[in-house]
Amino acid sequence: MTGYEAVNKIIGEVKKVIKGKDEVIHQVITAIIADGHILIDDIPGVGKTSLALAMSKAMSLEYNRMQFTPDVLPSDVTGFSMYNKKINDFEYKKGAVICNLFLADEINRTSSKTQSALLEAMEEKTVTVDANTYELPEVFNVIATQNPVGSIGTHMLPESQMDRFMFCVSMGYPSIEDEAKLLKEKFNGENDNNPVRCIIDAKGLSIIKNEVKKVYIHDDIYMYVSKLAAASRRLDSVELGISPRGSIAIMKAAQANAYINGRDYVTPDDVNNVLIPATRHRIVISAKAKAEGKNIMYILNQIAREARK
Repeated sequence: MTGYEAVNKIIGEVKKVIKGKDEVIHQVITAIIADGHILIDDIPGVGKTSLALAMSKAMSLEYNRMQFTPDVLPSDVTGFSMYNKKINDFEYKKGAVICNLFLADEINRTSSKTQSALLEAMEEKTVTVDANTYELPEVFNVIATQNPVGSIGTHMLPESQMDRFMFCVSMGYPSIEDEAKLLKEKFNGENDNNPVRCIIDAKGLSIIKNEVKKVYIHDDIYMYVSKLAAASRRLDSVELGISPRGSIAIMKAAQANAYINGRDYVTPDDVNNVLIPATRHRIVISAKAKAEGKNIMYILNQIAREARK
């Protein structure tokens, strides 16, 4: 079985659980095989946790979930050192982040200090406790969820942390038909008879990630992404444009999108397909533009027009 076939089978398995959200499933698996992290910005109860769990089962990943409440401490995430009488020394106790797929549920309900505990893990794939640095598994991805800004008990993530997520996606409510199908399967026990099958393991996912990195990128694609980033920085309606880290995320995601579609080269359409989830959380719209009714979709269309000039 090729990596391309495996990825598409994983998508098929996740669809057993998540109904009518094919685009979101495609975006999440795109970010995972591009070795990126995902932020799901949505209201409670639309299947964010179910999506992450289904992904972990389809890829046989070690999965940890943490509910980020105001009393969660950084040491709960990274781990801590505890004195062990038997060895007469301090011993490291692993935190929840030491796994293959970490679900940070409602990340914007906890304190800024606890939020920042994830930064090193997301960027360097290490955690530092009491001046000792510990390696995370080779395969490591974060899926974080956050409630809409302004919800009770939420704290906005700083731009520096938002920028470390490759994709920001939103699931939204299911259609009437999909919700009826979901309810029928739930109350008839049909999901119990059709569980998510394991397609690959962490080693297989690591191989796929390495194959994605080899997808060819022409110089014209590099220039196109650079023009997109430059256009986002010079618009009057944008306070904060796409950072170089954002440009890198677009390129990696475009490679993954090409891979999922069975190609070993990136096209402009691959860039366009990942542009929204890769940039919607990085761009900060000016207050004047918001007052004029301009949203992120309007801004991104404007950026694309500028880049094509």
